[in-house]
Amino acid sequence: MSERLAVDGNICFSIFSFCWEYLWVRIGIVDGGKPPFGRDILEDIPDLWNITDLRSLRSCDEGDSAEVHANAAETLCAITRFAPPGLAAKITSPNFTGKLFRHALEDSRPKSVLVNSLTVCISLLDPKRLTFGIYQTYRQVSQGPMIAANPETVEGMLESLGDLLKLLDVSSSELTLLTTYGKLQPPLGKHRLKIVEFISVLLTVGSEAAEKELIRLGAVQRILNLFFEYPYNNFLHHHVENIILSCLESKNVPLVEHLLRECNLLGKILEAEKNCTLTSDPNMPTISAEGRPPPKIGNLGHLTRISNKLVQLGNSNAEIQAHLQENSEWVDWHTNVLLKRNAAENIYQWAC
Repeated sequence: MSERLAVDGNICFSIFSFCWEYLWVRIGIVDGGKPPFGRDILEDIPDLWNITDLRSLRSCDEGDSAEVHANAAETLCAITRFAPPGLAAKITSPNFTGKLFRHALEDSRPKSVLVNSLTVCISLLDPKRLTFGIYQTYRQVSQGPMIAANPETVEGMLESLGDLLKLLDVSSSELTLLTTYGKLQPPLGKHRLKIVEFISVLLTVGSEAAEKELIRLGAVQRILNLFFEYPYNNFLHHHVENIILSCLESKNVPLVEHLLRECNLLGKILEAEKNCTLTSDPNMPTISAEGRPPPKIGNLGHLTRISNKLVQLGNSNAEIQAHLQENSEWVDWHTNVLLKRNAAENIYQWAC
């Protein structure tokens, strides 16, 4: 079996799709159809799990279905959670993560390969994270304890980070999607949303190398721009809020300064508060429909939460506090808008 699988090509998901089917059949026959992944199951898989030595099946190309990619990724995520030490060392090695990224970023691959590859990378960084389903992702606890990821695993991911972030550029896309409020040109897409989610998890690792690379590549600034360019994508807003909070709570002072100064977080918040209706600028990704009043943007709730977090952290962080106080427009908005909004939205003060 190993000889049949060891064919030429780059490492990819077909191997793991095969293993998924192997596990499913084995469990379905022996254990009544229940798919409990555990160490005993993984240790029973034959030597084909020598991942770093195996080559891909030629069948894994642009013709593979999204279901194949999803099944393969789910298998890998199960391994990251339950693998014995020897197998875990291979799958978290920089060699494997580097190959995974390079494979996913090939131009010939469908976007589902990238999405599911990033799902695996997220699981490698945080094995306890719920990695499947948008609803589960949205419910994920965002600001828990710092994740203790393997530094070498992070290193393998950073090599292709620049190429990954280039995909966040929406200017060259000609796709258009009509909506009830106007149109998206282009839609954000699952792959860009998954990239933002990956960055949000990467920042929870506390890797100084990752933070430096994200600053150098302008990743936080680009993602922050997406937050305002797509004002109705709540899943995007959720991940961006987590990114902002990770930056603000970071012990790395340059990262905090980068968010507040180079990314101009306060300025962007204040601008959105002043112009809180959807733009009709045809050069923006999200524009309002012609012939009717533009609707209010949909990310003001997240902006309120972010603003309150800034104030809270400013009470214990002198640098954040100084940045807030030196901005007179922020001080005025905090006093006359934010505090009143918090009082109005405090359900414990409501009365019938």
